[in-house]
Amino acid sequence: MDNINDILKEMGLNSIDDLFSDIPSDLRISSMGLDSGLSEDEIRRKAMEYASMNKTITQYHSFLGFGCYNHYVPAIISAIISRGEFLTAYTPYQAEISQGIMQALWEYQSLMAELLEMDAVNSSNYDVSTALGEAIRMAVNITDKDEVLIPKFTHPFKKSVARVYARGSNIKLVEYPFDESGRIDLEFLKNNINEKTAAVYVEYPNMFGIIDENVAAVKEIIGDQRIMIAGVNPISLGVLTPPGQLGADIAIGDGQVFGLGLNFGGPMLGIFGTKIEYIRKMPGKIMGVTRDSNGKLAFAMILQTREQHIRRERAVTNMTSNMGLMAVASAIYVSLLGESGLRKLGEINMGLTNNLIERIRDTGIDLPFQGSPVFNEFYIKLKVSKTYLNLAARKSKVIPGAILGQEFGFDTRKEVNIITNVTERNTKEDFDAYIDFLMKVI
Repeated sequence: MDNINDILKEMGLNSIDDLFSDIPSDLRISSMGLDSGLSEDEIRRKAMEYASMNKTITQYHSFLGFGCYNHYVPAIISAIISRGEFLTAYTPYQAEISQGIMQALWEYQSLMAELLEMDAVNSSNYDVSTALGEAIRMAVNITDKDEVLIPKFTHPFKKSVARVYARGSNIKLVEYPFDESGRIDLEFLKNNINEKTAAVYVEYPNMFGIIDENVAAVKEIIGDQRIMIAGVNPISLGVLTPPGQLGADIAIGDGQVFGLGLNFGGPMLGIFGTKIEYIRKMPGKIMGVTRDSNGKLAFAMILQTREQHIRRERAVTNMTSNMGLMAVASAIYVSLLGESGLRKLGEINMGLTNNLIERIRDTGIDLPFQGSPVFNEFYIKLKVSKTYLNLAARKSKVIPGAILGQEFGFDTRKEVNIITNVTERNTKEDFDAYIDFLMKVI
C-alpha cells in the first residue's frame, strides 16, 4: 500500500479513484457484486455465470438488423484470417516484407471497385459512419462549398458521426424528407439545392429498407458541380444496380455483411470508393501493382493522403489506420461467392423478406410503405407501447427488429415503429414464431 501511495503522490493524485475522474460518476460501477479476496478461478466462474444471463440470436428468433446483419459466415474465412501473416500484420510500410498483405488488400480494392462500379476503392475506413463523415468532408474539399444534404431518416450512428465531422469542418448539414412512399422527396431536393450545396447523400436501400428508385434522378437534379454520395448495403449489389451506374461520385457501405459476423457489434469495415478524378481527395490508403526490377509482379502503397505521409496542409484526413484484417475477410467472402453466388444470395434475401411481408400483411398489421420494393428490411407500425412489446417479445423469445424512438420524433409510449430484417439464416420456424408473437400483441 505504501508503494501505491508513493506512486499516487508522484502523480499528484490523492487516490486511485482520481485516475478515473474523466469518467462521469453516474457511469462508474462501484461494485460488480463480487466478494473480496476471490481467486482468479472463482472470479472467472462468477463472470461466466453473469455471461450466461445474456441472450443471443442462437436462443431467440431474431429479426434485428439495422446496420449489423446476421448473415452466414463460412468457416474458411476464420481459418484464413487467423493465419499469422494476416492476423498480426500491420500497415504495410515496408513493401519488401509486406507483399502478402498488400496483395490481399489490392484484391479487396479490386473486388469492391467492380462491385460498386467505382474507379478506385481505398483499404479502408473503420465503418460506414466514418466513411460517411469522410465522404462529406471530401465533397466539401472538391467543390469548395459548405452545405451537404442528408436524409432525415438516416441511422442515428451515421448521423451523429456525420455531425461530428461537419462541426469540425464548419459544414452545414441540411436534412431532407422522404415522400409518402418512403422515397426521396425529389421536389424538396430541387427546391433546396443552391450555390452553397456541396453534396447530397442518398441511401439505396434506405433506412426503411426501401429500394429507392428516386436515387436514379438525383445526379441529374444536382448536376456535375455537386457531389452525389451513395450509401449502399453491399450485399444487395448482387441484385441491385451498383451506385456507379446511378451517377454516384462517391460510394460507401459497411462490409460487415461480407463475412464479418456480428461479433457483439464490431469490428466493422468502411467501404469507400470514388471516381478516378477525385482519387487524390480520397482518405485512406490505396495499394497498387507494378513490376519489380526482375519483371515480377510487385505491390506497393501508391497513395496515402493523411498527415503522417504528406504535408499537414495537403492532408485530406487524419484517419490513422484501416481495418485491414476485416478487408481481407470481406475479399475472401466475395471471392468465395462470386458473381452468381452474390446474385443468388440477394435473391434468397429478397424472397424470404417478401414472404414474411405477405404473411404480416394478412394479419392486418400496418405496413406504412407496403407499396415500395424492399431488399431485406421493412417497416412495421404497431399500436402498442415499447414496454409492452419488449415484455411480450421476451416471453415469445422473439427479437422483432430495431425500434425507432425519439431521435426520429416517434413516441414509443403509444406506438412502436420497427425496422424488421430478414436474412438467409431466418427459417420457417422463425417466421412462424414472429407471426405468433405479432398476433399476441395486436
